[in-house]
Amino acid sequence: MITNLLGRTVVVLLAVLSVAACNSKKKDSAGGRGGSGKGDGPAPIKDYAVMALRPDTITLFQDYPATIQGQQNVEIRPKIDGFIEAIYVDEGASVRKGQRLFHISAPQYEQEVRTARAGIKTAQANVAAARMGVAKVQPLVERNIISKYQLEGAQYTLQANVAALAQAQAALVNAQTNLGYTNIASPVDGIIGTIPNKIGSLVSSTSADPLTTISSTGNVYAYFSLSEKALLDFVRRRPGNTLQDKLAKVPDVRLLLADGSIYPYVGRVRTAIGQINTETGASSFRATFPNPQGLLRSGSSGLVRTQRPISDALIIPQSATYELQGKRFAYVLGADTAAHAAAITVVPTPDGSSFVVQQGLRPGQKVIVEGVGGLKDGVKIRPRLVKSAKQDVAVSR
Repeated sequence: MITNLLGRTVVVLLAVLSVAACNSKKKDSAGGRGGSGKGDGPAPIKDYAVMALRPDTITLFQDYPATIQGQQNVEIRPKIDGFIEAIYVDEGASVRKGQRLFHISAPQYEQEVRTARAGIKTAQANVAAARMGVAKVQPLVERNIISKYQLEGAQYTLQANVAALAQAQAALVNAQTNLGYTNIASPVDGIIGTIPNKIGSLVSSTSADPLTTISSTGNVYAYFSLSEKALLDFVRRRPGNTLQDKLAKVPDVRLLLADGSIYPYVGRVRTAIGQINTETGASSFRATFPNPQGLLRSGSSGLVRTQRPISDALIIPQSATYELQGKRFAYVLGADTAAHAAAITVVPTPDGSSFVVQQGLRPGQKVIVEGVGGLKDGVKIRPRLVKSAKQDVAVSR
């Protein structure tokens, strides 16, 4: 029994010594890798790139969807009833003011002109006869051969015939005017729209559809909208007492075409409704652009780009920030070479890689620009100063 007990004791002692030796080796191995275990001393200080903040100049811009309309969109409608006899232009063609567009066949107006001319001749003959009657009666009255009432009657007849002549002449002018409506000319310089009616179609002044629409191309309007929030920001930021005063100080705007290219001519925002549309929650603005080459067509779309130059702006990379519970933060290097979290308010730059800091940072501070996702507030770092590249915004001028 004693021998068995001693044997078991020896086995237990050997097992305890084996476990202790293994634990010792693990600790030695961990210590050789830098002491990452608890109680093995402070963690190693890591290098982080930091950037010193300095004021810079940047131009922010905002793009707004816009619809383009000609300065004049003129509907061409017939003023008389008739058949389209000729069409002198094609859809999409450029026309000049006074250029002939359509001819409407209306023989009744030609007949009215002939009738009016014949009526003038009849009225002229009546006037001549009435004058002769006055000339015949007047000497007889002077000699007291006949009563003066006969002279007055002859004079009244002359006046009536003169009035009839004037009426006949007015009828001729009216007939010629109606006949002139058979030829339709362009009232403005512009571009021809669709032509729904073809040769032989019956048209009238009460037709629902116009013969065509001409869009003036001298200047074009670009209509865009600002949300209620953006409108409040616009009103607060711009100097001036009235909305028109503020619009007068708005910088020139650019137009981005449907293919992404920038229209070569700048525009001016000259008109704003100022009222909020209850259905859309936005206010409409209108920018005017010159269109000397006729590149812009009525009904097309684009983006109106407004520019906002900012001087003394603090610009940091977006990679230097992080979000927490809906707020944005950045790490600032303290005098103790530790990272300290600072809440900031920012506006994104147009290139999408940087922020313009509005609140939370000041010039001269150093901001950690890399690896902020793995940092914690108060952790000491080894700063590596990097140069801040000037943020140039690619805005055509």
